[in-house]
Amino acid sequence: MTASITWDTARAWVNVDLGALAANARAFEALVRTPILPVVKADAYGLGVAPVVRALEPAAPWGYAVGTPEEGEELRRLGISRPVLVLTPMLPALAPRLAASDLRPSIGDLEALEAWLALGDLPFHLELDTGMTRSGVPWNDPHRLERLGRILAGARGWEGAFTHFHSAETDPVATRLQWARLQEALIALGRRPRWVHAANSGAGVQDLGLGGDLARPGIYLYGGRIGGHQPLPVVSLHARVVAVHRIAREDSVSYHATWRAARPTTIATVAAGYADGVPFTLGNVGRIELNGALHPVVGRVTMDMTMVDVGDAAVATGDVATIYGGRVSFDEQAEAAGTIGYDLLTSLGPRVVRRYRSDP
Repeated sequence: MTASITWDTARAWVNVDLGALAANARAFEALVRTPILPVVKADAYGLGVAPVVRALEPAAPWGYAVGTPEEGEELRRLGISRPVLVLTPMLPALAPRLAASDLRPSIGDLEALEAWLALGDLPFHLELDTGMTRSGVPWNDPHRLERLGRILAGARGWEGAFTHFHSAETDPVATRLQWARLQEALIALGRRPRWVHAANSGAGVQDLGLGGDLARPGIYLYGGRIGGHQPLPVVSLHARVVAVHRIAREDSVSYHATWRAARPTTIATVAAGYADGVPFTLGNVGRIELNGALHPVVGRVTMDMTMVDVGDAAVATGDVATIYGGRVSFDEQAEAAGTIGYDLLTSLGPRVVRRYRSDP
């Protein structure tokens, strides 16, 4: 995105309500009744990490969670002094880099632990795998836990332990089982650190009593629906109509002619495509809001443009389409595309102008 492009000249832009985002953070903390560790990885889910963390700072979170060392270093460049936890397991070779920026690593194996402890008594969090089977020390490996426990007994930098719930929003029984496994693993380690955390957005909003010492809200902050809980909307994606065509019956639209008109109709071309965050799979199944009405997406979504059948509605070039965040929420649009809201947000392209509103 070039500096000369502003929202009023942009072909596509996303509105981000930072006031709503901050309100969601406060609401989540009230629900979970514990300090929060907001997840701002992937450029704050595609919305822009700098404005997002500045909006969250007045809420005084315990710290921030990121996905990579580079993301943690960016927070330091922004002047963030709170603890920053890198959620991706640390490779031993990265230990000096994380230490240099005062980043907390996630430790998931013995080699990484030894590399970190070799640098001194620096804070770190141990990840325990309780059923996600992605990363972390297995909760049911007694020999490994015993060996780690001997090392951790003298590790003054061990400040946290955590796990990842795999189905917090859909399966409370499995979630409570994972929490119980986490407690068993900590007992096997022989010591409980100050900060034990597991609750993501799904666990936090359902009042499962699993808040622990910290909670890690993610999609809830950004307006994503969790079960029956709908936070304040934060994001809406818009693009301008750049072409309008009246077509005849049987005329085709877009690549490979996957859609043909059943009647004479009008096609409006919207200047956003899959390079901007409009899912390719929305072709022939999605709906887009235009001048207050919903119209079907027809033909394949292309890299830069999406076509909409507006029938006989009055539409002109320059009109603004709302792809999601208006009459169609981003969760609903994600469902239509066969994906999830996380995917839509993190797919927002860099050439999509971000517009920020900070009103509470």
